[in-house]
Amino acid sequence: MTLTLTEPAAGPGSVPGESREDTLQRQRTLARFAGHGLVWLCVFSSGFVLREPAPFDLMMVPLIAGGFLIGGLRFYPQHAPGFILMILFIAGGLISMTQATVFGHVPLYMAVSAFLVGTYMFFASLIAGDVRMIRILRTAYIASAVVVALIGILGYFHAIPGSEMFTLYNRAKGTFEDPNVFGPFLIFPIGLLVHDFLTEPLRRTIRYVPFLLILLFGVFLSFSRAAWGMTLFTCLALTLIVFLKDPRPVVRLRIIGIATAGAVLLVVGLGVALSFDAVSDLFAERAKLVQPYDSARYGRFARYSHGFAMAFEAPLGIGPMQFRNYFPEDPHNIYMKSLLDYGWLGGFAYIAFTLWTLIRGFPLLFRAREWSPFYRAAYVVFVAHVLCGIIIDTDHWRHLFMIYGFVWGCFALAARERAAGQATASAPS
Repeated sequence: MTLTLTEPAAGPGSVPGESREDTLQRQRTLARFAGHGLVWLCVFSSGFVLREPAPFDLMMVPLIAGGFLIGGLRFYPQHAPGFILMILFIAGGLISMTQATVFGHVPLYMAVSAFLVGTYMFFASLIAGDVRMIRILRTAYIASAVVVALIGILGYFHAIPGSEMFTLYNRAKGTFEDPNVFGPFLIFPIGLLVHDFLTEPLRRTIRYVPFLLILLFGVFLSFSRAAWGMTLFTCLALTLIVFLKDPRPVVRLRIIGIATAGAVLLVVGLGVALSFDAVSDLFAERAKLVQPYDSARYGRFARYSHGFAMAFEAPLGIGPMQFRNYFPEDPHNIYMKSLLDYGWLGGFAYIAFTLWTLIRGFPLLFRAREWSPFYRAAYVVFVAHVLCGIIIDTDHWRHLFMIYGFVWGCFALAARERAAGQATASAPS
């Protein structure tokens, strides 16, 4: 992100003997470094959500405003469908607010929804404007996830003071409020590192092994069935994409070897983890496909049928945060929740946004670009969250809206590169 300056600063901002143009260039460089540093710090802070508003929220609001007003960020035509659908999503929620019977924190809830849509727009524009931002986003997210996972692991084994802050129901939650968000937060950097292992020389990736093990162990100790499934899906999908992308037998044999070694290492690690009685007991309980709260009279599965029936009888929705007034727990299905909390307008806009992203993004998986590893990991993790949304509510997951931005930012990058290539091909020689 660069700061656009129209007039060079005078006085203290200049260096004796420096030309006016050099002064302006130096200030722009400093502004760019400052902007990059703020973005890195903001993404790093996304893993620390013990309380709301989180540090990420407090930094992101001025960053969004400053980025678009004075930082040179702009909207791109390729973003229009997603941005419009997300604006309709929020509009539907505002209309649905009128149907709420218990107002309480409803305005704050909708303000958070609108803020998260703003973060999606920010990161999409950030990447589209400067492909170099991908490296900053990547390193910040991986660093955050490793630190958060390590805190969760140490907290689970009571190895740090105040360890009870980092666990819930004997499950690691790290610096999140809920283990079911802590686990999925770690999956995107797992995808990035797995892609590196599959495509980069071993001498470059061997140093990432400790980071990957920490992240995988963190996901395991979250004891989130959704996070376990999402991690497995991400690893398998990326392996398949890389395998199909390169038809050379030697490369494919290498991929098979790395995948096999990774699977063996994972099994060994799982065996070590299950040697702890507390871990093995909770694993045996959480590994059951259907839990009692799923199949109870008003459990998760029963709420689906009742909830969807209610949604299609309420075109304006029932209001954000109102489902709990009818049932003992939240919907635990983002598609049903979007229809109930955001009405038909917001709900169908969200579903359309999801389908549009899935369809538009798939062809880019098999195209070779400088940013392809980042995009593939982001897209596959997005798909994992789409599947996860069937059994959990994800409309306020900060990292998911960042991933929306990562994916849509790459859409614009691809379009810009394609246009530049066409212009070069058509230019007179």
